[in-house]
Amino acid sequence: METPVIDFHTHSGRWGNTAVFDDPKRYVEIMDAAGVDRANINCIFHSDASKGNNIVAERFVSQYPDRFIGVAFVTPHYPEEAIPELERAFNTLNLRSLKVYPTYYGKPIDDPGYFPIFEWCNDRGITLMSHSSHGPADDGLTIPTSFIPLAQKYTNMNWVLAHSGNGRPGQELAVEAAQACPNIYLETCSSFADHKTIDFLVEGAGEDRVLFGSDMPLMDARAMVGRIVTSGISDQAKRKVLGLNALKVLGLDD
Repeated sequence: METPVIDFHTHSGRWGNTAVFDDPKRYVEIMDAAGVDRANINCIFHSDASKGNNIVAERFVSQYPDRFIGVAFVTPHYPEEAIPELERAFNTLNLRSLKVYPTYYGKPIDDPGYFPIFEWCNDRGITLMSHSSHGPADDGLTIPTSFIPLAQKYTNMNWVLAHSGNGRPGQELAVEAAQACPNIYLETCSSFADHKTIDFLVEGAGEDRVLFGSDMPLMDARAMVGRIVTSGISDQAKRKVLGLNALKVLGLDD
C-alpha cells in the first residue's frame, strides 16, 4: 500500500529502568523498519519545559528535518513560564503542535490552570494532544468526555485524544467525544488494546478523524502499524489513518 505514514505520537526521553534511550539515529532505523515516514515527537520528561523542547528541536528535528515533526510541551505548574515558552517553542523553535499531560499536573484536563494555554492555542489554531484514559485503574484526570466542553469552547483548535481512552470503556467515551465535536480526533496507540480497536474507532469517529500513533519508544512502532494494516477497515480508510489525516491536521504537504 503506497501512502505516507505519519506517527502522531512519539516521545524523546531516557528511562534507564525500561531501557529507553533516545538516540535519533536508532529512532530512524525503527521508523524505517516499521515503514514510518515521519514522526511527531515530544519530550515531556523534564519539569523544565524549555529543556524538553530544546531536545526535540536540536537533537531530533534539526538532525533529521525530513523525518521528525516537533511537538512542544508546557505545564500549568509554572504559569508564569507557560505562555513565554509557547511563544518561543512555536516562533523560535518552529514546533508545530502541543502536548499536555494532566497526570503530571495532578489536576484534570478541564482545570482552570490550563485555560491560558488553551486560549493561546485557540487564538492561533494550534493542534493540541493530551493523554486520555478511562478505566478501573484510571486517575480520572483525562476522561475522554471531559474534552467535549473544551472542544466546544475552543473551536479554533484541534483536540487529539492520545490513546483514545485506552481500554474499551475509555474508547467508547472517546468515540462519544468525537461524535459530539468535529474538532476532536482520536489517536490509535493504546496501552490496553482490545480486539478490533482500530475498526471500533474508525466506525465510531469516522475515517477522517482517526490518527495513527505508536507511543514509540514505549511501544513498538512495527506492531502499531500492523494493527492498522491488518484491521478490517477499507484501504482508503487505512491510508487516511496512517498518514493522510495527520498531514491535514498539521497543515503539512504530502
